[in-house]
Amino acid sequence: MSEQIQPDDLAARLLQASGSRRRLVAAIAAAPGAGKSTLAAGLRAAIDRRSGGTAAAVVPMDGFHLDNAVLESRGLLARKGAPETFDAAGFVALVARLRQEEEVVVPLFDRVRDLAVAGAAVVEPRHRIVLVEGNYLLLDEAPWDRLAALWDVTIWVEVPEDELERRLVQRWLDHGLGPEAARARALGNDIPNARRVRANSRPAMLVVPGT
Repeated sequence: MSEQIQPDDLAARLLQASGSRRRLVAAIAAAPGAGKSTLAAGLRAAIDRRSGGTAAAVVPMDGFHLDNAVLESRGLLARKGAPETFDAAGFVALVARLRQEEEVVVPLFDRVRDLAVAGAAVVEPRHRIVLVEGNYLLLDEAPWDRLAALWDVTIWVEVPEDELERRLVQRWLDHGLGPEAARARALGNDIPNARRVRANSRPAMLVVPGT
């Protein structure tokens, strides 16, 4: 059964859970638009303040987006952001490495250029807590389900669907689309992905309200 927890209490909970471990790997999962990245960034800062150093690192799943040219060749460009538009097997391998290796080089997604950048960040030995954030970290579909054994802590960010829709439409407006195009983009791809991840994800250990 999931436990409800407030965002402000998460840092202390994760530091306590890390204990004497060499590294704790936590999943922060949610539907698109729920605020995973915002929560992860705030949580990293809170952990670093409490620990008096740089103990936490954030690893986004979005660094494993397939390139647009690959998606176009597979007829998936319009579905970019859906589970099948990621290098899921590569992402699973990265999470396994985070548990086993002290230093791991990770890719990041450049939203301005709309592409993944290899070797863009490094998880170092000083990072005792790694916060992995993404939509499909708890998805109970192959090959994403192979992640289940790799998480020490799982966190779900809960946001009602009507609020998700509002945020997703605004996201596309902020990217320069007009009102009709922004709504069509959100309802045609983002909301179906949100419904899929909400329906097919395993329960998280901890549930926090989205902000």
